[in-house]
Amino acid sequence: MSWRLWAVGEVVDADDFQALVQNQVVQVYADAAARTTALGDNVAEGMLAFLSDTDSLQYYSGSAWVAVSNPGDITSVVAGTALSGGGTSGDVTLNVDLSAVTIPASQISDLTATAAELNILDGVTADAAELNILDGVTATTAELNILDGVTADATELNYVDGVTSGIQSQLDDKALLTPAVNAKTAAYTLAVGDRGETITADGTFTLTAPSATFSAGDRVDVVNIGTGVITFAGSGVTVNSKDAALTIDTQYSAASILFLSSSTAVLIGDIA
Repeated sequence: MSWRLWAVGEVVDADDFQALVQNQVVQVYADAAARTTALGDNVAEGMLAFLSDTDSLQYYSGSAWVAVSNPGDITSVVAGTALSGGGTSGDVTLNVDLSAVTIPASQISDLTATAAELNILDGVTADAAELNILDGVTATTAELNILDGVTADATELNYVDGVTSGIQSQLDDKALLTPAVNAKTAAYTLAVGDRGETITADGTFTLTAPSATFSAGDRVDVVNIGTGVITFAGSGVTVNSKDAALTIDTQYSAASILFLSSSTAVLIGDIA
């Protein structure tokens, strides 16, 4: 019971007085012990008591006396260094002047760069999107330091825009091959290492082109240096030729097998 509308002349009985008056006034006691002595077990949820020794206001929760939260004693907020705003009443806002903030490198968690290294960024005009290109870079410090002293301008550096793998590996892949001469005297299956090279064949046997080994544009030259017959065949590769000729049957005659794809090749040259 928290409130009641009384009629004129209505009798206030003991229960009403206790519930509507005694239990709802702010009772004042010298201390908690005095309160316990005065009330004993006559406590009810919602009772309020002020303790003079600690100048604290408490309420009874139904099981214990609990301090009413202190509303605080802040009377003003003053803007300090690199701040603006503040106030003495109402909602207060503080604004940070970022141009006035100086953070030593040592105060940035986990940062190992020195102040001198960070100052390299001073004057950088790249925007956030351009700097975010570095996000996810897995190159090591040593690899990135290859750029140290580079004099290339933005246009020159942009030549690597879109590169998705090691440039050196790509250059090696496209480098002009130094042809080698490999001698064969018995049946042989061509290997990727034979591309761009010359095979000298001596005897009567078959050279086989395997599937999924060569790419479009790969070529292998074959010279018959003996008196036997060299026959070309495909394993998973279709070898085409003029008049379906697939042999070199004359000494010092030569032919080339040119791959149009990993599964198609053309035999050209002095063939029969």
